[in-house]
Amino acid sequence: MQEVFIIYLAMCIAGLSSSGARLYPGPPTFNVMSYGAVGDGVTDDSQIDGKLIAPKEPSNWEGKDIDSWLSFSRVNGFFVDGNGKIDGQGFEWWKSCPGAMRYENCSNFQVSGLKHLNSQKNHISVSGCENATLSNLYLSAPETSPNTDGVDISNSKNIQILDSIIATGDDCVAINSGCSQINIIGMKCGPGHGISVGSLGKNGQTAEVEDILVKNCTLNGTDNGVRIKTWQGGSGFARKITFQDITLIAADNPIVIDQYYCPHDYCRNQTKAVHISDVSYIGIHGTSIKEDAIALDCSQTSGCSNILLEHINITSTEANNKTYSSCTNAHGNYDDAIPPVDCLLY
Repeated sequence: MQEVFIIYLAMCIAGLSSSGARLYPGPPTFNVMSYGAVGDGVTDDSQIDGKLIAPKEPSNWEGKDIDSWLSFSRVNGFFVDGNGKIDGQGFEWWKSCPGAMRYENCSNFQVSGLKHLNSQKNHISVSGCENATLSNLYLSAPETSPNTDGVDISNSKNIQILDSIIATGDDCVAINSGCSQINIIGMKCGPGHGISVGSLGKNGQTAEVEDILVKNCTLNGTDNGVRIKTWQGGSGFARKITFQDITLIAADNPIVIDQYYCPHDYCRNQTKAVHISDVSYIGIHGTSIKEDAIALDCSQTSGCSNILLEHINITSTEANNKTYSSCTNAHGNYDDAIPPVDCLLY
């Protein structure tokens, strides 16, 4: 079957026909051929132009997939576009919920133009995928909504996120272990937690992330700007990461490396760490709410190596305050930077 079948199946799960009419009550499974899917590899029936609306009550999801509400799995070579809206009705779900849209073990696909609103959890999850482009998306949830990442990527290669707007209660994009050749270009992010590599190495796990490019992005009112975060006790690497031509508008923590990431009240000290290397910050400019605009907090044992900062200009949102940088065991160089990064070790 062609991937377009899944679009129609998604509409059925949401309780909508292609015309927008309610389908409840109905059987738990549907024959998508009955809703217009052709699947001949020629007919273009992969648009979403109406609304997909999640059940309002979480109890309606009992016994179903806890990882996702809508999903594409093991599909090669598909294209989904349209000006439709996918509404997760997240407020009722945020205590215990699936993600909204999941692409798992898919390849050679494109997604464009859709609007995701009020996701139950992650708006879009990409896991185990290769060669995908997500472009011109609009993802939105309240700033206070928990765990509503815009795009969460794991174990995936050659993923492009282009020209999109993401405003959520968590990371606009989170890049997790097993990722390489990830490009995020032309994104507007905020509110949210910024653009993050990690968290990596939780529970002593081995993480591998490399060849990441974040370019021509604007972060407006985000809790963090561009961030790399790892847990103590992990292993592996995060390397060849470039943040370039980034505009900051009242970001809370503009440039962050945090190798002591711990969202809990207590995390025990551990000596192992994911090694961070070959990270470049080039052309980062704008304003910071906090005076500590650059914080490179690296592991005491493995540290961070080959960190480069060039053409940095981050000033305070308060006219009379100055920004500064802080480092722990971070090795590298800087040039033309406000604030100066004299704390880097050679």
